[in-house]
Formats: sequence, structure tokens, C-alpha cells
Amino acid sequence: MTYEEIVESVRERLKDVDTSAVKDLLAIQVNITGEGEGAFYVEVKDGVLSVEPYEYFDRQAKITMKSKNFLALMDGKLDPVAAFTLGKLKIDGSIEKVLEFSKLL
Repeated sequence: MTYEEIVESVRERLKDVDTSAVKDLLAIQVNITGEGEGAFYVEVKDGVLSVEPYEYFDRQAKITMKSKNFLALMDGKLDPVAAFTLGKLKIDGSIEKVLEFSKLL
């Protein structure tokens, strides 16, 4: 899967997600390694969710994963806590915000 396909897949997956549980800003940068390598961010601000193919320097956390692991996470086939424990998910920043993000998936 290409970088563009991954970003579009995330947009499609999250387009109708309920963001009402997100009370504050949620800003997560996702760094994909390996196939489809690149960075994008997911932001929920004032109830509006955005997925953009850019690095986000005002992020609350950055996660780094191989594309196959990220896609498995999105499909519910990989638990975020297990992924972190097994070293398949690296977090730089707020673990709480990453867990909040994973609930949107």
C-alpha cells in the first residue's frame, strides 16, 4: 500500500467517527515506516476531525509503526497496548492521547 493510499484509508475510516468523547484538542502525528513510508496527522479540534498528509509540530504525541502493523491496528487485529508492549508501536509524547486516538479507530 502506498503512502497516499494509507492516508486515504485513514480518512475514509474516520470520516463518520463520533468525536463527541474528545473534549479537548487531540493531535497525533503518525509516522509510517517501511512500505508506504511517510508522516501524517490526525487532529480533533472543536469536534471536527482532520487527517492531513503533513508533519504536525504542535502534536501531543507521535506514533511510529510499520505500515502493516498500523493497518492491523486500524482493522482491530492488533491491540494498541500489545503493539506497544511488543515494540511494534513507538510513542513519543502523551500515552493517554494515543490511547484516546486508538479509541477513534
